[in-house]
Amino acid sequence: MQLYNTLSAEERAELIDQAGKQRLTLSFYAYAKIEDPKKFRDDLFIVWNELDALGRTYVAHEGINAQMSVPAENFEAFRETLEAYDFMKGIRLNVAVEHDDHSFLKLTVKVRDKIVADGLNDETFDVTNIGVHLKAKEFNEILEDPNTIVVDFRNHYESEIGHFKGAITPDVETFRESLPIINEQLKDFKEDKNLVMYCTGGIRCEKASAYFKHQGFKNVFQLEGGIINYAKQIKEENIESKFLGKNFVFDHRLGERITDDILSQCHQCGKPCDNHTNCENEGCHLLFIQCDECKAEMENCCSTECQEIIHMSLADQVKMRRGVKNGNMIFRKGKSENLKFKHSGALSDVALAKADLTESEIAKPKDIRQKIKIKKTLIGKAEHYFPKSEVGQFLMEKDTLKIGDNILISGPTTGNQTLKITAMYVNGKQNDEAKEGDKVTFSLPFRIRLSDKLYKILE
Repeated sequence: MQLYNTLSAEERAELIDQAGKQRLTLSFYAYAKIEDPKKFRDDLFIVWNELDALGRTYVAHEGINAQMSVPAENFEAFRETLEAYDFMKGIRLNVAVEHDDHSFLKLTVKVRDKIVADGLNDETFDVTNIGVHLKAKEFNEILEDPNTIVVDFRNHYESEIGHFKGAITPDVETFRESLPIINEQLKDFKEDKNLVMYCTGGIRCEKASAYFKHQGFKNVFQLEGGIINYAKQIKEENIESKFLGKNFVFDHRLGERITDDILSQCHQCGKPCDNHTNCENEGCHLLFIQCDECKAEMENCCSTECQEIIHMSLADQVKMRRGVKNGNMIFRKGKSENLKFKHSGALSDVALAKADLTESEIAKPKDIRQKIKIKKTLIGKAEHYFPKSEVGQFLMEKDTLKIGDNILISGPTTGNQTLKITAMYVNGKQNDEAKEGDKVTFSLPFRIRLSDKLYKILE
């Protein structure tokens, strides 16, 4: 029974392109009491894998939270897998405004303590006692009420590129940080103000609204379906968008445009920009805003130090990363002092520039598309790794491998690693060439896994 991915992200992207079928990016959540999250997780993985559904899902005793990519032709079948459970009958699926067939390239369903980490240990807190849900038009109307306070319950890197007019945008890195901050900031308004909240897809507000009702706030409201559903409704109903800029999303796109307002700056040069990138240095991987010019000059890096590291040998890079963990530091603005145009605290509602919507952002080449342009041919698979000698063994399944060939080793955990063959052993003896059926071994500066594939890069 397959409960894991067998293809690398690159292999999956190639299959998606070959299929040539539209995929939908969507998200959903549901709070419920799940007795056995592990069995629930396994059952979902099996049925979703059969539908070629990809994405990231968390399940816990308190419910489910998912962001998915589903073939359009399997959309209704996917919905049926959810509505097989009573607590998900009639569930709202937030379908993205912009679609990218490569938004997710593997299926992960993980069991967590909570689907939204809140740091709360109050057994009297009822997560189902939520605030009033507002649709887009109702949300716009309540924002016009001078008695309304609107709060963004997302993190700084999300609200920096887009937010509702007049919203309080806490300078936080996690949802759990925002709860006590907002509670303290608004403690004098529990009786007489409308506390209106929003987030990406609604799941954080669902819990936040219940929390603030628990804290004694009388008039608590939330945007139904979050910004994703709001963007869909304003488009369908042709109503004004009170949201400005981009909505940050947690897939390869890192954002979908709601309006043409650019509210943020490139963190390196200060030019108006709202495109996020992850530092190319695997030992950093900092999430930051970078314009096209800086991206080209800095080679997707956040600093000259990281730029120097990506030009080091793979072996030296791996040695530098040993024992170093990034964790959630990748999202922290303060991690790199080289970023001169970072923003903290209150964010402006004034656009710095307007995006050129004639050049669709969807049409821009994505990193994964650039990677799959590497011409290669599959020649073998991993069989063993000898950690003491740092040697990998592969079974040649077709073609030949010679000294001087450039190869790509790819796998779900290993990622995509390239190197040149300078020496190798074939069936236990040093040789210059390996053929189909041979066992070939050579030195590697990284660990390989049995799921890894061996490719020869074609010139």
